[in-house]
Amino acid sequence: MDLDVFVTAHRAEWDRLDVLLRRRLNGAEADELVALYQRTATHLSLIQSSAPDPQLTGRLSQLVARARSAVTGTRRASWRDVTRFLAYGFPAAVYRSRHWWVPTALLSTVVAALLGWWIGTHPEVQSSIAAPSELRELTRPGGQYETYYSSHPAASFAAQVWTNNAQAAALCLVLGIFLGLPVLWILFQNMLNLGVGMGLMSSVGRLDTFLGLVLPHGLLELTAVFVAAGTGLRLGWTLIDPGPRSRRTALAEEGRAAVGMAIGLALVLFVSGAIEGFVTPSGLPTWARITIGVVAESAFLAYVFVLGGRAARAGDTGDVEAAERSATVPTAA
Repeated sequence: MDLDVFVTAHRAEWDRLDVLLRRRLNGAEADELVALYQRTATHLSLIQSSAPDPQLTGRLSQLVARARSAVTGTRRASWRDVTRFLAYGFPAAVYRSRHWWVPTALLSTVVAALLGWWIGTHPEVQSSIAAPSELRELTRPGGQYETYYSSHPAASFAAQVWTNNAQAAALCLVLGIFLGLPVLWILFQNMLNLGVGMGLMSSVGRLDTFLGLVLPHGLLELTAVFVAAGTGLRLGWTLIDPGPRSRRTALAEEGRAAVGMAIGLALVLFVSGAIEGFVTPSGLPTWARITIGVVAESAFLAYVFVLGGRAARAGDTGDVEAAERSATVPTAA
């Protein structure tokens, strides 16, 4: 394509679009603006694919963005958006990523169990973790593993736990862009901490006490972490294999869905933090505390696989609505 000839042929249309964007329009001019916006977007696509010129591409990109804003308008988020996100977008996004986070959950649980068995059956490993006196203080009845959950006022403890877990989940989602490697490290650290607790408590015959303290909040909390980790890994894989979409488009779509999931998972972790702050250290019998945890976990899984599955089959991806996305230019064949 002869770029000079192309610019000469269409400069008048671009200038006219720029003029229309600077004034109040009547009906005929509004129709003209829409037509010029569509043509200019096509021109931008042709230039990008055939004869890229940084200065001209920059000018037309800015012009197309301004025109799109004028054509589609802007709107403020409403309670309808929040309701739609919680009822459809978030559970659909979690459901769509199930092929990543479900295997992540299974493999991570196996790793934690193996670490717990290894630590619990090898005294030399236990001695490398802490001195014998420190281990006794951790694992004895009324020791640090038991008093940890009641060491602070329930409300402040729940808030602290929620903040820490929400940050960990957000890091998994954001750092997935680095091919998922930081996500694997964060996940391993979580499983190592769990495995150490399981191993040390099992070595003194108190694994049931440990599980009775961890399961009420841990089921939902770990599920949220697994969802975040699986989604982060999926985002990293998108960078390697974007599928039929362009890499830029695929990352934009999956990235927007991941940001939405970070918000949704923060709400899930708020629930698990409340359970950890108020239920885990409570005087309820162990079976009652574990039942509360199982109910919370079952409710979340039903929310994802029933409500989210229905929304995903209806075409919801967890991305923002089509009208809110940036315009995509056609890719030349």
